[in-house]
Amino acid sequence: MQLIKIDKSRYRRHLNIVIVSCIAALLLGSLVISQSLIALFPDESGSHFHWNALGVLCSSIAIAWLLNTYRSHDFMTEVVYVWELKKALNKITRKLSKLKVAAETGNKDALIAMQYSYAGSRLLWQLDDNTIIMDDLAIAQVELDNLAAKYHLSLNADDYREAMLKQF
Repeated sequence: MQLIKIDKSRYRRHLNIVIVSCIAALLLGSLVISQSLIALFPDESGSHFHWNALGVLCSSIAIAWLLNTYRSHDFMTEVVYVWELKKALNKITRKLSKLKVAAETGNKDALIAMQYSYAGSRLLWQLDDNTIIMDDLAIAQVELDNLAAKYHLSLNADDYREAMLKQF
């Protein structure tokens, strides 16, 4: 997955619309389904937990299906890209301790994976206005650049492939 520039205002606007739509659909869908089931199958004890839970479950499945169906729509481009980027970065994060050990020995794949992780994290944090720990990221980037210089390697995040992680 290549890192690309994202229009921050379009991404934030579309993400907010998707979030609000999902919340509204979950709220309305679960209420309609559960109230319909309660009206059709009333419980004398007054406990309708199972109908309410079924309403939430059915609404959640419908929302997931809709999101998956429309993930290739132009409106969802930035939102889906960020979801996929977060998934890719999570895979790297799970192997980060092994990557750091391998990077210390000059493993080029480990260094490239870390470069991708840092560049992707920087992109995400800028999109989400999460600049609190950017200084820590800058320090980690300098350390990574020093390791690359030590082993005479040139690091480019575009060279990263998920298959590189299999060895770690």
